[in-house]
Amino acid sequence: MRIIIFSAQYLPHLGGVENYTEHISRYLLEDGHEVTLVTSLSQGLKEYEITEAGLRIYRLPSYMFMNGRYPYLKVNGKTKKVLNQLSEEHFDLCMVNTRFYKISLEGIKFGSRNGIKTIVLEHGTSHLSVHVSILDYLGAKYEHYLTNKGRKYNPEYYGVSKAATEWLNHFGIKASGVLYNAIDLGEVEELKKKHVENYRDKFGIPEDATVITFTGRMIEEKGVPQLLDAAESILKDRDDVYFLLAGDGKLLESARIRTENESHIICLGRIDSAHIIALLEESDIFCLPSFSEGFSTSILEAAVCKAYIITTYRGGSKELVISPRYGMIIPDYSLEYVEKALRGAIADHEGCKKTAEECYDRVVENFTWRQTTNTLEAILDESEKDV
Repeated sequence: MRIIIFSAQYLPHLGGVENYTEHISRYLLEDGHEVTLVTSLSQGLKEYEITEAGLRIYRLPSYMFMNGRYPYLKVNGKTKKVLNQLSEEHFDLCMVNTRFYKISLEGIKFGSRNGIKTIVLEHGTSHLSVHVSILDYLGAKYEHYLTNKGRKYNPEYYGVSKAATEWLNHFGIKASGVLYNAIDLGEVEELKKKHVENYRDKFGIPEDATVITFTGRMIEEKGVPQLLDAAESILKDRDDVYFLLAGDGKLLESARIRTENESHIICLGRIDSAHIIALLEESDIFCLPSFSEGFSTSILEAAVCKAYIITTYRGGSKELVISPRYGMIIPDYSLEYVEKALRGAIADHEGCKKTAEECYDRVVENFTWRQTTNTLEAILDESEKDV
Protein backbone atom coordinates (compact mmCIF):
# COMPACT_ATOMS: atom_id res chain seq x y z
CA MET A 1 0.00 0.00 0.00
CA ARG A 2 0.99 3.65 -0.32
CA ILE A 3 1.29 5.70 2.84
CA ILE A 4 1.99 9.42 3.29
CA ILE A 5 3.25 10.69 6.65
CA PHE A 6 3.18 14.31 7.78
CA SER A 7 5.63 14.99 10.61
CA ALA A 8 6.81 18.46 11.67
CA GLN A 9 10.28 17.17 12.56
CA TYR A 10 12.50 14.40 11.27
CA LEU A 11 16.13 13.33 11.36
CA PRO A 12 18.76 14.67 11.83
CA HIS A 13 16.72 16.53 14.47
CA LEU A 14 16.43 14.21 17.47
CA GLY A 15 13.35 13.49 19.53
CA GLY A 16 10.57 11.03 20.18
CA VAL A 17 8.46 12.03 17.18
CA GLU A 18 11.45 11.81 14.87
CA ASN A 19 12.34 8.37 16.23
CA TYR A 20 8.77 7.16 15.79
CA THR A 21 8.56 8.42 12.20
CA GLU A 22 11.92 6.90 11.28
CA HIS A 23 11.13 3.44 12.62
CA ILE A 24 7.53 3.12 11.47
CA SER A 25 8.65 4.22 7.99
CA ARG A 26 11.49 1.72 7.94
CA TYR A 27 9.31 -1.22 8.97
CA LEU A 28 6.56 -0.30 6.51
CA LEU A 29 9.14 -0.13 3.72
CA GLU A 30 10.58 -3.49 4.73
CA ASP A 31 7.07 -4.94 4.47
CA GLY A 32 6.84 -3.77 0.87
CA HIS A 33 4.75 -0.62 1.29
CA GLU A 34 5.61 2.70 -0.37
CA VAL A 35 6.15 5.54 2.12
CA THR A 36 6.32 9.28 1.49
CA LEU A 37 7.26 11.73 4.25
CA VAL A 38 6.34 15.42 4.31
CA THR A 39 8.30 17.38 6.92
CA SER A 40 9.87 20.77 7.68
CA LEU A 41 12.82 22.15 5.75
CA SER A 42 15.78 22.83 8.03
CA GLN A 43 18.87 24.71 6.95
CA GLY A 44 21.36 22.58 5.03
CA LEU A 45 18.90 19.82 4.09
CA LYS A 46 17.51 18.95 0.66
CA GLU A 47 13.99 19.92 -0.33
CA TYR A 48 13.51 16.45 -1.81
CA GLU A 49 15.38 13.17 -1.57
CA ILE A 50 14.92 9.42 -1.62
CA THR A 51 16.80 7.55 1.11
CA GLU A 52 18.65 4.28 0.55
CA ALA A 53 15.72 2.47 2.17
CA GLY A 54 13.35 4.00 -0.38
CA LEU A 55 11.69 6.68 1.77
CA ARG A 56 10.65 9.70 -0.30
CA ILE A 57 11.10 12.90 1.72
CA TYR A 58 9.60 16.28 0.85
CA ARG A 59 10.76 19.16 3.07
CA LEU A 60 8.55 22.23 3.08
CA PRO A 61 9.63 25.83 3.90
CA SER A 62 9.12 26.54 7.60
CA TYR A 63 9.92 29.07 10.28
CA MET A 64 12.00 27.49 13.04
CA PHE A 65 10.83 28.80 16.41
CA MET A 66 12.19 27.83 19.85
CA ASN A 67 15.58 26.80 18.41
CA GLY A 68 13.92 24.44 15.98
CA ARG A 69 11.70 22.81 18.58
CA TYR A 70 8.59 24.32 17.02
CA PRO A 71 8.63 24.47 13.19
CA TYR A 72 5.84 26.53 11.65
CA LEU A 73 4.95 25.75 8.05
CA LYS A 74 5.03 28.56 5.49
CA VAL A 75 1.95 28.05 3.32
CA ASN A 76 3.46 29.72 0.25
CA GLY A 77 3.61 28.96 -3.46
CA LYS A 78 6.32 26.33 -3.04
CA THR A 79 4.34 24.51 -0.31
CA LYS A 80 1.13 24.56 -2.34
CA LYS A 81 2.96 23.26 -5.42
CA VAL A 82 4.31 20.23 -3.53
CA LEU A 83 0.96 19.44 -1.90
CA ASN A 84 -0.87 19.79 -5.21
CA GLN A 85 1.69 17.51 -6.84
CA LEU A 86 1.17 14.89 -4.13
CA SER A 87 -2.61 15.23 -4.48
CA GLU A 88 -2.27 13.76 -7.96
CA GLU A 89 -0.94 10.50 -6.48
CA HIS A 90 -3.01 7.77 -4.84
CA PHE A 91 -2.41 7.06 -1.14
CA ASP A 92 -4.12 4.44 1.02
CA LEU A 93 -3.33 6.12 4.34
CA CYS A 94 -2.42 9.60 5.55
CA MET A 95 -0.64 9.48 8.92
CA VAL A 96 -0.10 12.71 10.87
CA ASN A 97 2.41 12.77 13.70
CA THR A 98 1.07 15.03 16.49
CA ARG A 99 -1.80 17.55 16.43
CA PHE A 100 -0.32 20.92 17.23
CA TYR A 101 1.86 21.99 14.32
CA LYS A 102 0.73 23.93 11.28
CA ILE A 103 2.02 21.10 9.08
CA SER A 104 -0.16 18.68 11.07
CA LEU A 105 -3.28 20.66 10.15
CA GLU A 106 -2.20 20.75 6.50
CA GLY A 107 -1.69 16.97 6.64
CA ILE A 108 -5.20 16.42 8.01
CA LYS A 109 -6.65 18.71 5.33
CA PHE A 110 -4.63 16.89 2.66
CA GLY A 111 -6.08 13.53 3.71
CA SER A 112 -9.64 14.86 3.83
CA ARG A 113 -9.39 16.73 0.52
CA ASN A 114 -8.12 13.62 -1.26
CA GLY A 115 -10.49 11.12 0.37
CA ILE A 116 -7.69 9.26 2.18
CA LYS A 117 -8.14 7.47 5.49
CA THR A 118 -6.37 9.81 7.93
CA ILE A 119 -5.05 9.04 11.39
CA VAL A 120 -3.48 11.49 13.82
CA LEU A 121 -0.96 10.22 16.36
CA GLU A 122 -0.88 11.79 19.82
CA HIS A 123 2.57 11.82 21.42
CA GLY A 124 1.98 13.95 24.52
CA THR A 125 0.22 13.95 27.87
CA SER A 126 0.22 17.71 28.56
CA HIS A 127 0.44 21.04 26.82
CA LEU A 128 3.77 22.14 25.37
CA SER A 129 5.51 24.38 27.92
CA VAL A 130 8.21 27.05 27.77
CA HIS A 131 7.89 27.72 31.52
CA VAL A 132 6.70 31.30 31.11
CA SER A 133 3.12 31.52 32.43
CA ILE A 134 1.68 33.93 29.88
CA LEU A 135 3.38 32.15 26.96
CA ASP A 136 2.21 28.75 28.22
CA TYR A 137 -1.35 30.11 28.51
CA LEU A 138 -1.30 31.52 24.99
CA GLY A 139 0.36 28.35 23.68
CA ALA A 140 -2.38 26.18 25.19
CA LYS A 141 -5.05 28.39 23.62
CA TYR A 142 -3.36 28.09 20.23
CA GLU A 143 -3.05 24.32 20.63
CA HIS A 144 -6.79 24.07 21.29
CA TYR A 145 -7.44 26.27 18.26
CA LEU A 146 -5.34 24.09 15.92
CA THR A 147 -6.78 20.89 17.38
CA ASN A 148 -10.36 22.08 16.92
CA LYS A 149 -9.65 23.02 13.31
CA GLY A 150 -8.21 19.57 12.67
CA ARG A 151 -11.15 17.78 14.30
CA LYS A 152 -13.55 19.28 11.76
CA TYR A 153 -12.05 17.02 9.09
CA ASN A 154 -12.92 13.89 11.13
CA PRO A 155 -9.60 12.05 11.19
CA GLU A 156 -9.14 9.09 13.52
CA TYR A 157 -6.92 9.67 16.56
CA TYR A 158 -4.48 7.18 18.09
CA GLY A 159 -2.01 7.53 20.95
CA VAL A 160 1.55 6.24 21.29
CA SER A 161 0.41 5.03 24.71
CA LYS A 162 -2.86 4.68 26.61
CA ALA A 163 -1.84 7.75 28.58
CA ALA A 164 -1.64 9.72 25.33
CA THR A 165 -5.15 8.60 24.36
CA GLU A 166 -6.37 9.78 27.77
CA TRP A 167 -4.83 13.21 27.13
CA LEU A 168 -6.93 13.45 23.97
CA ASN A 169 -10.01 13.49 26.23
CA HIS A 170 -8.84 16.96 27.33
CA PHE A 171 -9.71 18.15 23.80
CA GLY A 172 -12.99 16.24 23.67
CA ILE A 173 -11.48 13.59 21.39
CA LYS A 174 -12.17 9.87 21.76
CA ALA A 175 -9.20 7.87 20.53
CA SER A 176 -9.65 4.90 18.20
CA GLY A 177 -6.76 2.97 19.74
CA VAL A 178 -3.06 2.78 20.53
CA LEU A 179 -0.08 2.53 18.19
CA TYR A 180 2.65 2.12 20.78
CA ASN A 181 6.01 3.79 20.71
CA ALA A 182 8.44 0.90 20.54
CA ILE A 183 12.00 -0.28 20.15
CA ASP A 184 14.02 -2.17 17.57
CA LEU A 185 15.56 -5.08 19.47
CA GLY A 186 17.85 -6.12 16.63
CA GLU A 187 19.20 -2.59 16.30
CA VAL A 188 19.93 -2.37 20.03
CA GLU A 189 21.62 -5.76 20.09
CA GLU A 190 23.92 -4.69 17.24
CA LEU A 191 24.83 -1.51 19.12
CA LYS A 192 25.50 -3.55 22.26
CA LYS A 193 28.03 -5.65 20.35
CA LYS A 194 29.92 -2.53 19.25
CA HIS A 195 30.09 -1.05 22.77
CA VAL A 196 31.73 2.08 21.38
CA GLU A 197 32.69 3.53 24.76
CA ASN A 198 33.52 2.29 28.26
CA TYR A 199 32.23 5.06 30.48
CA ARG A 200 33.39 3.54 33.75
CA ASP A 201 36.97 3.44 32.45
CA LYS A 202 36.69 6.87 30.88
CA PHE A 203 35.64 8.57 34.11
CA GLY A 204 37.46 6.31 36.58
CA ILE A 205 34.27 4.83 38.03
CA PRO A 206 34.90 1.72 40.18
CA GLU A 207 33.14 -1.45 39.09
CA ASP A 208 31.33 -1.74 42.43
CA ALA A 209 30.01 1.86 42.28
CA THR A 210 26.38 2.52 41.35
CA VAL A 211 25.90 4.36 38.05
CA ILE A 212 22.65 6.31 37.69
CA THR A 213 21.86 7.56 34.21
CA PHE A 214 19.55 10.05 32.55
CA THR A 215 19.18 10.24 28.76
CA GLY A 216 16.90 12.71 27.02
CA ARG A 217 16.50 16.41 26.39
CA MET A 218 17.98 18.57 29.13
CA ILE A 219 14.81 20.55 29.79
CA GLU A 220 12.51 21.22 32.73
CA GLU A 221 9.83 18.83 31.47
CA LYS A 222 12.20 15.91 31.95
CA GLY A 223 12.74 16.72 35.62
CA VAL A 224 16.43 17.61 35.20
CA PRO A 225 16.51 20.19 38.06
CA GLN A 226 14.94 17.72 40.49
CA LEU A 227 17.36 14.96 39.46
CA LEU A 228 20.35 17.27 40.02
CA ASP A 229 18.97 18.29 43.42
CA ALA A 230 18.59 14.63 44.39
CA ALA A 231 22.09 13.80 43.13
CA GLU A 232 23.70 16.58 45.18
CA SER A 233 21.82 15.49 48.29
CA ILE A 234 22.79 11.81 47.88
CA LEU A 235 26.44 12.64 47.25
CA LYS A 236 26.69 14.44 50.57
CA ASP A 237 26.82 11.08 52.33
CA ARG A 238 27.83 8.63 49.58
CA ASP A 239 30.96 8.44 47.46
CA ASP A 240 30.06 5.19 45.66
CA VAL A 241 27.42 6.69 43.37
CA TYR A 242 27.87 8.44 40.02
CA PHE A 243 25.31 10.34 37.96
CA LEU A 244 25.74 10.51 34.15
CA LEU A 245 23.37 12.77 32.22
CA ALA A 246 23.30 12.53 28.41
CA GLY A 247 21.40 14.90 26.16
CA ASP A 248 21.23 18.38 24.73
CA GLY A 249 18.86 21.17 25.65
CA LYS A 250 18.59 24.60 27.21
CA LEU A 251 19.55 23.34 30.70
CA LEU A 252 22.76 21.64 29.60
CA GLU A 253 25.10 24.59 30.04
CA SER A 254 23.68 25.62 33.43
CA ALA A 255 23.87 21.98 34.59
CA ARG A 256 27.53 21.83 33.57
CA ILE A 257 28.31 25.05 35.43
CA ARG A 258 26.40 23.85 38.48
CA THR A 259 28.31 20.53 38.62
CA GLU A 260 31.77 21.60 37.40
CA ASN A 261 33.33 20.89 40.80
CA GLU A 262 31.44 17.63 41.36
CA SER A 263 33.29 14.69 39.82
CA HIS A 264 30.42 12.31 40.57
CA ILE A 265 27.94 14.20 38.36
CA ILE A 266 28.91 14.17 34.69
CA CYS A 267 26.97 16.02 31.97
CA LEU A 268 27.88 14.34 28.69
CA GLY A 269 25.86 16.52 26.34
CA ARG A 270 24.44 15.10 23.14
CA ILE A 271 25.67 11.62 22.23
CA ASP A 272 24.58 9.33 19.39
CA SER A 273 22.54 6.12 19.64
CA ALA A 274 25.58 3.86 19.84
CA HIS A 275 26.97 5.81 22.79
CA ILE A 276 23.59 5.94 24.51
CA ILE A 277 23.31 2.16 24.41
CA ALA A 278 26.92 1.78 25.62
CA LEU A 279 26.15 4.14 28.51
CA LEU A 280 22.92 2.37 29.47
CA GLU A 281 24.64 -1.02 29.38
CA GLU A 282 27.01 0.19 32.09
CA SER A 283 24.22 1.75 34.16
CA ASP A 284 22.58 0.25 37.23
CA ILE A 285 19.67 2.68 37.46
CA PHE A 286 17.89 4.83 34.88
CA CYS A 287 16.01 7.84 36.26
CA LEU A 288 13.59 9.93 34.18
CA PRO A 289 11.47 12.12 36.51
CA SER A 290 9.39 13.72 33.74
CA PHE A 291 6.19 15.66 34.15
CA SER A 292 5.36 15.47 30.42
CA GLU A 293 5.78 12.32 28.30
CA GLY A 294 3.92 10.34 25.67
CA PHE A 295 5.92 7.13 25.90
CA SER A 296 9.62 7.75 26.30
CA THR A 297 12.00 5.97 23.92
CA SER A 298 14.68 6.45 26.58
CA ILE A 299 12.69 4.28 28.99
CA LEU A 300 12.47 1.49 26.41
CA GLU A 301 16.20 1.73 25.66
CA ALA A 302 17.02 1.57 29.38
CA ALA A 303 14.77 -1.45 29.83
CA VAL A 304 16.39 -3.33 26.93
CA CYS A 305 19.82 -2.54 28.45
CA LYS A 306 18.56 -3.95 31.77
CA ALA A 307 18.89 -0.80 33.86
CA TYR A 308 16.48 -0.49 36.79
CA ILE A 309 13.86 2.14 35.90
CA ILE A 310 12.66 4.99 38.11
CA THR A 311 10.14 7.33 36.49
CA THR A 312 6.85 9.12 37.09
CA TYR A 313 3.20 8.38 36.37
CA ARG A 314 3.37 10.79 33.44
CA GLY A 315 2.94 9.18 30.04
CA GLY A 316 3.18 5.60 28.89
CA SER A 317 5.97 4.47 31.21
CA LYS A 318 3.38 3.20 33.67
CA GLU A 319 2.15 0.87 30.91
CA LEU A 320 5.59 -0.74 30.88
CA VAL A 321 6.25 -0.52 34.62
CA ILE A 322 2.83 -1.83 35.63
CA SER A 323 3.98 -2.95 39.10
CA PRO A 324 7.10 -2.91 41.33
CA ARG A 325 8.00 -6.18 39.64
CA TYR A 326 9.19 -4.11 36.64
CA GLY A 327 10.61 -0.93 38.19
CA MET A 328 9.46 2.06 40.21
CA ILE A 329 6.80 4.61 39.34
CA ILE A 330 6.84 7.64 41.65
CA PRO A 331 3.82 9.96 42.13
CA ASP A 332 5.53 13.05 40.75
CA TYR A 333 8.90 14.63 40.03
CA SER A 334 9.36 16.34 43.41
CA LEU A 335 12.78 16.13 45.09
CA GLU A 336 11.30 14.13 47.95
CA TYR A 337 10.06 11.31 45.72
CA VAL A 338 13.05 11.30 43.37
CA GLU A 339 15.62 11.15 46.17
CA LYS A 340 13.72 8.52 48.18
CA ALA A 341 13.36 6.28 45.11
CA LEU A 342 17.03 6.62 44.20
CA ARG A 343 18.24 5.88 47.72
CA GLY A 344 16.02 2.81 47.91
CA ALA A 345 17.30 1.46 44.58
CA ILE A 346 20.95 2.13 45.49
CA ALA A 347 20.49 0.08 48.67
CA ASP A 348 18.90 -2.89 46.87
CA HIS A 349 21.37 -3.71 44.11
CA GLU A 350 20.44 -7.39 43.68
CA GLY A 351 16.73 -6.74 43.85
CA CYS A 352 17.03 -4.08 41.15
CA LYS A 353 18.96 -6.44 38.88
CA LYS A 354 16.18 -9.03 39.09
CA THR A 355 13.54 -6.37 38.45
CA ALA A 356 15.43 -5.08 35.41
CA GLU A 357 15.47 -8.60 33.94
CA GLU A 358 11.68 -8.83 34.34
CA CYS A 359 11.24 -5.43 32.67
CA TYR A 360 13.43 -6.50 29.74
CA ASP A 361 11.18 -9.51 29.15
CA ARG A 362 8.09 -7.29 29.22
CA VAL A 363 9.51 -4.99 26.53
CA VAL A 364 10.36 -7.95 24.29
CA GLU A 365 6.83 -9.31 24.64
CA ASN A 366 4.92 -6.07 24.18
CA PHE A 367 6.80 -3.05 22.81
CA THR A 368 8.65 -3.77 19.56
CA TRP A 369 8.34 -1.98 16.22
CA ARG A 370 7.26 -5.24 14.62
CA GLN A 371 4.22 -5.35 16.90
CA THR A 372 3.34 -1.68 16.30
CA THR A 373 3.74 -2.03 12.54
CA ASN A 374 1.54 -5.13 12.55
CA THR A 375 -1.15 -3.14 14.40
CA LEU A 376 -0.95 -0.32 11.85
CA GLU A 377 -1.14 -2.79 8.95
CA ALA A 378 -4.24 -4.34 10.53
CA ILE A 379 -5.82 -0.86 10.55
CA LEU A 380 -4.93 -0.53 6.87
CA ASP A 381 -6.43 -3.93 6.07
CA GLU A 382 -9.68 -3.02 7.84
CA SER A 383 -9.79 0.22 5.90
CA GLU A 384 -9.48 -1.67 2.61
CA LYS A 385 -12.36 -3.99 3.58
CA ASP A 386 -14.58 -0.98 4.25
CA VAL A 387 -14.01 0.45 0.77
